[in-house]
Amino acid sequence: MTDKFLEQAYDTPGDTRDLYNAWAKSYDAELSENGYVTPERCAAALRAYSAGLDLPVLDFGCGTGLSGLALKLQGFELIDGVDVSSDMLEGAREKQIYRKLTLLEPGSDLPHKAGAYAAITCIGVIGVGAAPISVFDQVMNGLAKGGLTVLSFNDHALEDPAYEAKLDSYTGSGQARLLFKEHGPHIPGIGLGSNVYVLEKL
Repeated sequence: MTDKFLEQAYDTPGDTRDLYNAWAKSYDAELSENGYVTPERCAAALRAYSAGLDLPVLDFGCGTGLSGLALKLQGFELIDGVDVSSDMLEGAREKQIYRKLTLLEPGSDLPHKAGAYAAITCIGVIGVGAAPISVFDQVMNGLAKGGLTVLSFNDHALEDPAYEAKLDSYTGSGQARLLFKEHGPHIPGIGLGSNVYVLEKL
């Protein structure tokens, strides 16, 4: 019998690498059987605002590559990925979607100059039992003016006003413009929804 990790993901404080390394082999199957749709929603939203599908995209927290696959299916051609879990990256590598994959230490700066990517995705990454909200600062620091980010906050994250307050701090100070926001299904199998956002760095 395959171990189930989905419910554990929202009850694991601090460094979650051990959880995600252990989950890597069954991650795609467990999320698929629960109807995980946020990658598709995010990829479609990004495409609607992207200046071109041939521009490079960084998939931050790419995991096993479900988000990269969604981007590829929307037509994005140049996709790199970074993640803190080496085992998850192996799953992403097997999909043969990414131009380059990089293991990233939690909290470290992104390994590129701002503007190297037209967009940085952060799909299902920030939230309770996952990456902290400070990760959004890393993402924004990795963009040049005019760069886009698409991200999601699930319903657990939305219960804490600090998550959307972080986005508001950027839009309210003129550092970013909110282009898109929509609530919809996240993982229907466990009754969880999410907000999807697209922001432009100003």
